[in-house]
Amino acid sequence: MPKPPSTDAVPAIPDVLLVVGEPRTSEPLSALLELAGYRTVVVDRATHAGLLLTERRFDLVILDVTLPDTAALRHSRRLLAPDRPAVLLLTGTGEFLGSLPGGGAGPGRGGGPGVGVRSAASGRVAEVLARARQLVGSQEPAGWDGALRYGDLVLDDATRRARRGERTIELTPAEYRLLRCLLVNADRVLSKEQIGRHVWTDPPTDSAIERLVSRLRRKVNGEQPALIHTRRGFGYWLGRTVQP
Repeated sequence: MPKPPSTDAVPAIPDVLLVVGEPRTSEPLSALLELAGYRTVVVDRATHAGLLLTERRFDLVILDVTLPDTAALRHSRRLLAPDRPAVLLLTGTGEFLGSLPGGGAGPGRGGGPGVGVRSAASGRVAEVLARARQLVGSQEPAGWDGALRYGDLVLDDATRRARRGERTIELTPAEYRLLRCLLVNADRVLSKEQIGRHVWTDPPTDSAIERLVSRLRRKVNGEQPALIHTRRGFGYWLGRTVQP
C-alpha cells in the first residue's frame, strides 16, 4: 500500500543566494528571509557567487550591482541557462533596481511566505521581500492548502486561526506572528532577538518576549504534549521533546 502523506509536511523551501557587500544590508535581509521561510546563502563577492552557482541550484539570486566584480556574473552559464534562477538587482543599501524572471517558470505566484517588516529603516528590505515572493513565491507543492502544520498543530494563514487536533486556538496578532515564526522554523532554536525582530515594530524588552511566549505556550500546549519549549540561554523552539 502507498505510504500516506506526512502530517508534518510543510512547503518546500526556496533557496536564495544573497550577493551583497554591505553587512548592514545583507544581515537583516538574510535574517528576515529565513524567518519568512526561505533558505539563504550569503556572500559578499560576485566571483564567489559565480562559483556557488556552478555547484548548486538556487531559486533566486539577490545581487548588489555596486559590487566591483559583478562583471564576473554577466556571462555565467548558470544565469543564462533555460532553468536559470530569478534575479533581483539592488544597490548596496538595499534599494530595489529591477528584476529578471527565472527561466522555465511562470510568473511569480505571490502569496509566498509572509514576514512583518514594520520599522521605517526596513522599508527597502520589505520591498525586496515582496519582490522575492512575486518571483519565486513559496514553491508550494501541489495540494498545499495554505496551512502550516507540525503534527496535530495547524496554523491557517488565510483565517489567522490555529488548531491543535480538534481544539481551536484563538490568537492575538502578536501570538499569530510568533506561532508562524516558530512553525516556519520548526525544530530550530530562535533567539529573543530573532523573535523580537519578527513580531514587534520596535525592539521589545526581554520580559515582553517572555510574556508573549508564555501566553502562546499555554494556548498551544494546553493539556497535550508540549510543543513550545525553552532552551535556556539560547531561546525558544517548537518541536518534539528531544532538544534540537
